[in-house]
Amino acid sequence: MLDIKFIRENTDVVKQALKDKCLELDVDLLLSIDKQIIQHKQAMEAELQKRNALSKEMPTATPERKEEIKELSKQSGQKASQIAAELKPLEEQFKTLLEKTPTIPAPDVPKGKNDEENVVIRQVGEKPSFNFPIKDHVELMEMHGWGEFKRIPQICGTRSSSIRGELLQLEMAMWQYTLNTLTNKGFTTMSVPAMTFDTALYNMGQFPFDVESVYSLPKDNLYLAGTAEVILNSIHSGDILKESDLPIMYAGFSPCFRREAGAAGKDTRGIFRVHQFTKVEQYVICKADVAESDKMHQFLLNNAEEIMQALEIPYQVVACCTGDMGAGKYRMNDIEAWCPGQNRYRESHSCSSLLDWQAHRTNIRYREAESGKVRHVYTLNNTGLATPRILVAFMENHQQADGSIRIPKALQPYMGGKEFIGK
Repeated sequence: MLDIKFIRENTDVVKQALKDKCLELDVDLLLSIDKQIIQHKQAMEAELQKRNALSKEMPTATPERKEEIKELSKQSGQKASQIAAELKPLEEQFKTLLEKTPTIPAPDVPKGKNDEENVVIRQVGEKPSFNFPIKDHVELMEMHGWGEFKRIPQICGTRSSSIRGELLQLEMAMWQYTLNTLTNKGFTTMSVPAMTFDTALYNMGQFPFDVESVYSLPKDNLYLAGTAEVILNSIHSGDILKESDLPIMYAGFSPCFRREAGAAGKDTRGIFRVHQFTKVEQYVICKADVAESDKMHQFLLNNAEEIMQALEIPYQVVACCTGDMGAGKYRMNDIEAWCPGQNRYRESHSCSSLLDWQAHRTNIRYREAESGKVRHVYTLNNTGLATPRILVAFMENHQQADGSIRIPKALQPYMGGKEFIGK
């Protein structure tokens, strides 16, 4: 959500950002309603000032004048009430439109309509070469009894599965390794609930853009969050922080739920795209400075790359184009893991800078140390690790001729010293 003053002064820039991000919003209507609201507030203030002036005149007025004052005061009150009644729907419409305004993308973000126009920045790690017929992750899991792909969907629906035995131990080792890595980098690790009120989803910016992907619990007026970012972003809602408090860095661990609406027929095999998963999410609040935001963006991206390198999974870093980055993003980079079973790179991490777009929704501010000025903070986020998706790339890259899976050195301490699973 942009500041209305910025929109008034940079209307063409906002319209261009909407075009670049393939979003629709009538900016002229927004500004027209903004103007009407200002006029209504001025008119209401004039009536209230008139009532105040009449009230001051009352003690010294003649009896005849007092009756006249009462009538005039009544009329002003009625006019003010009428204006207030007209103002309410205007403010609601204004809020709805303002929530859809986009962050202006960074100047170096590639322009494009969708993920097919994203730009690969670099590729890291050597793709494994195999001298035996490789198996994809489903075949590996079925070979070792590490998953349940028949009974669980019958009980819980499609895109549901169960991870078993050594693969579950591996999954938990990955979580612990990631949390330890982020703790050592200064993050406060925390578990967060998956259930939330819709306010947090509006604050984060998922509503009103992407309502269809969220599971709802209407009886309890709750929703299931698709990332810990939803909750982390609202923890400091309404706060005025000290500049010395910044940056605040959270690593949120939580179950996550996504309906994957509109993704029918995509990746339905195995555990790559499931409705319930678990994720460690990096989330940062920093001061309102683009250079500081860019620094933190690179920090979050580096953390994810370090984890991928420790897991010894080849990957590529992608600059997401304007049409693929969403309304709130200033900059967005994806990390895509190499999946030999699919012979392609698949998204494993998504790193985003949002400047003060979320902070305007949550009203998170800080007071500058020198000037004392109160400003909205900037926010950023990136995946730390998401499972079971990462297990797909891990198993397929580290498979051996006998179907066992090699464990990189970084994870062996979390696996009781095991060098392989499935032997």
